[in-house]
Amino acid sequence: QDQLVESGGGSVQAGDSLRISCAVSGRTFSSYLLGWFRQAPGLEREFVAAIRRFGVGLYYGESVKGRFTISRNNAESALYLQMNSLKPEDTAVYYCAARDAYTDVPWRSEEYDYWGQGTQVTVSS
Repeated sequence: QDQLVESGGGSVQAGDSLRISCAVSGRTFSSYLLGWFRQAPGLEREFVAAIRRFGVGLYYGESVKGRFTISRNNAESALYLQMNSLKPEDTAVYYCAARDAYTDVPWRSEEYDYWGQGTQVTVSS
């Protein structure tokens, strides 16, 4: 059974950095397209970043480009999101997601088959 578990969320000040993680279990980790999405209260789920199999192909949402970095460690079956220069508008529940087939649109949440339970990130000004 495929399972994703996020960790590392918390409360920080604007301008701080934070790294969140996602532990993935189930089938071969390296076969997955992995992504991060976030959802703030009252808003739709927003694409943050995605990384293809074997780390080839990186994608970022416009609002996080240049500040966030997605990475994966296949040996540890882990996905990471390094968040720098955090802003109050980055406050949201962050979800990791996985898909085990190719897609041309890795920024669409509908493409993903498996989801974690989310981790809260709160940025205060």
